[in-house]
Amino acid sequence: MPEKQAVQDSRIGTERYFLVREDILPEALIKTVQAKELLARGEVKTIHEAVEQVELSRSAFYKYKDGIFPLSKLERERIVTISMDLEHRPAILSRVLSMIAGLEGNVLTIHQTIPLQGVANVVISVETSMMDENVASLLDKLRSQEGVSRAALVGQG
Repeated sequence: MPEKQAVQDSRIGTERYFLVREDILPEALIKTVQAKELLARGEVKTIHEAVEQVELSRSAFYKYKDGIFPLSKLERERIVTISMDLEHRPAILSRVLSMIAGLEGNVLTIHQTIPLQGVANVVISVETSMMDENVASLLDKLRSQEGVSRAALVGQG
């Protein structure tokens, strides 16, 4: 019975995910990852060149390319949504955005309310996959910025 529970817990939406050691994967899956890595690093320009280099058929590549990813890539792709209260003074938001960019964060969305009583609420979504900082450290750095009176994590995905 515990095994059935583990399978149910691995579901995300209607898709199921498994963590599998590389040495038990079929060769076509391993070669698909190798071809994707060649493309990502720019070592080849086309899918045809990539599959030829790793000796994989194009049909196998297309069959598996959207279903297999290195675990390290999945771990790094993160988007966080942060809500902040900023003092209504020139350049506060600009400094916050510059700080995030300096940490290699990629700001995806920004929503700012009209300032009321000298404070504007800003909600930003940030892709953190290239950042060395963890979310807690990012929040601490945001809170320490001049003009930021509150910074809180709203969501993470």
